[in-house]
Amino acid sequence: MYCEAANKSLSRRLALGLLLLSPLAAATAEESATSWPGKPVRLVVNFAPGGAVDVVGRAVSAALLPRVGQPVVVENRAGAGGGIGAENVAKSAPDGYTLLVSAGTLFSIGPFVYDKMPVDPFKDLVPVAPVSRGIQYLLVRSSLPVKDAREFLDYVKKNSGAMTYGSAGNGSGPHLAGEMFKAKTGTSALHVPYKGAAPALQDLLAGRLDYVFDPGIGLSQLAGGKIRLLAIGGDKRVSRFPDVPTLDELGVKDFNAESLFGVFAPAGTPAALVKKINAEIGKALENESLRSAILANGAEVAAPMSAESFLKALRQEAGRFGPIAKERGIRAD
Repeated sequence: MYCEAANKSLSRRLALGLLLLSPLAAATAEESATSWPGKPVRLVVNFAPGGAVDVVGRAVSAALLPRVGQPVVVENRAGAGGGIGAENVAKSAPDGYTLLVSAGTLFSIGPFVYDKMPVDPFKDLVPVAPVSRGIQYLLVRSSLPVKDAREFLDYVKKNSGAMTYGSAGNGSGPHLAGEMFKAKTGTSALHVPYKGAAPALQDLLAGRLDYVFDPGIGLSQLAGGKIRLLAIGGDKRVSRFPDVPTLDELGVKDFNAESLFGVFAPAGTPAALVKKINAEIGKALENESLRSAILANGAEVAAPMSAESFLKALRQEAGRFGPIAKERGIRAD
């Protein structure tokens, strides 16, 4: 009886202690959000220098600096489809001083194409704010006997099984876009994986491929006349090419191979701090230099949204790519 009474008394004291600590923890989190940043911020880019994610990361860094009054230092940690950089951030203190810039494919494709990832992105990271929309552009060799996207769709169906398309590698965004296209059009084409989008583009320019879904690097080659842009692989037209239709408009219903690029924090980062950083990134997106860097990279500036809405968008993105990866048995290199 005594032990039981003692245990009940201890439980009551512990519960009371937790109740007393809760306001203190909330106040501490609020204080950390108010004072952020009080020192330099490390911005980890989980892909190599010069790539799309790196360009976005460095532009974000430059736009944040005058707003937050502290250095925002970019650090590249590439490998494992972005998993190595993501792991580095996930294991960092959830205090807002180590953040990740990544393509949303870390969340929407990675878990479906890698046997084992260094992190569970939806569990180990917190989406903070989107920065840009990564677009997939349907490019074809100029010698293909079609004048526009509608003729291309007819041609693909008539020549199903006899065409080739290239991608940035097995399990990459362009690969998933290509397989999504085949699934939604009921066609077949030989997939040729490359070690990056650049070598795939070179073979398209040389006429050795029929088409590619390109993340934007091929746009600078359009003026040369060796390749043509036929359609946008997203859910809306892009500002740079307002006259180019989406595949959905052309009858490939619900085709959307876009991916959100954004900023992420370690799991456990206080909600008040996430909200503070989200607001700063939203304001930074008004910076013309940042917007120009995003557009020059072939992407579109993301519409500001809350961290909760960003998470929802990433889950929807995973809902588009996941079934294709599973159905087609796609595995990353």
